[in-house]
Amino acid sequence: MIFLCLLLFISYILTAPKDAVNAASVGLVLWYTRVLPTLLPFVILSNILMDSNYLQYLNKITAPLVSRLIPVSDNGAFVLLSGFLFGFPIGSKNCAALLASGKITRREADVLFIITNNISPVFVTSFILYTQLKLSHLSAVTLLILYFPALLLGSILLSTDARRTKDRTAFHAQKQPASGSQMNFKIIDTGIMDGFETLTRLGGYIMLFSMIASLLQKLPVPHILTLILTGMVEITNGIAMLPDSGLPQSVQYVLAVVYTAFGGLSGIAQTSSMIRDTPLSIKHYCIAKLLLAACCGLLACLVSQIFHL
Repeated sequence: MIFLCLLLFISYILTAPKDAVNAASVGLVLWYTRVLPTLLPFVILSNILMDSNYLQYLNKITAPLVSRLIPVSDNGAFVLLSGFLFGFPIGSKNCAALLASGKITRREADVLFIITNNISPVFVTSFILYTQLKLSHLSAVTLLILYFPALLLGSILLSTDARRTKDRTAFHAQKQPASGSQMNFKIIDTGIMDGFETLTRLGGYIMLFSMIASLLQKLPVPHILTLILTGMVEITNGIAMLPDSGLPQSVQYVLAVVYTAFGGLSGIAQTSSMIRDTPLSIKHYCIAKLLLAACCGLLACLVSQIFHL
């Protein structure tokens, strides 16, 4: 099946080179104009914080507040905040990095990896609700239905682990030997180069899946099926198709929420690249994302009824 899909994809590029090139250009422009300037600074700063050991000072400020909402360790609080505020895929990247360095436990990483890898609030409010759907008045409630189920799931899983151990401190990662914080140009250079490597890899995935989304639109299937498949493969292309789909606004809103909560196959591929060489399970991630997408979709249906979309 994989070989047949690759053969179909190559045939599409050879038989419709103009469409394939345009799709690749759209993906690269999206990466260059939106993803790169938005995520690169956060990736570089996260790398510098973790490598220089200055993260401990930030954790002293944020961890007491975050741990009141969800039972995480100090370093887990940083993963949680970076994943929700900065956006996908920084959550999975930081989670994998801190797990590899032994600063969070395997179980905590398993849970945080699933719940923190979300589309950023800026993308949701600006691109999805304001630019595409013209529903900016639903920004607050949309962010709530997208993020609350993930936070609730994480809180339940981590609280269960804490009760099983009967010792809250046993849940947290073991304390590392105290080491002095340091900052030098080697750390900064490494953080910058790692940031560019990470974002370049993301650019390749975005371009590839933009071309796959373009291919799906050429298949002889009903338009609604094409719309759903495109959104589940690459959310940006799928959401961009919604305003001209002819569907009721309520259906457009629900589909946009489902696409965003799931993250698309493109998002799964990008996430998989962030956790390579770690024991984190992409299979468990996919299952959790499907469940969260279904939950968010039901909440979106309720919101569309309340606001009479």
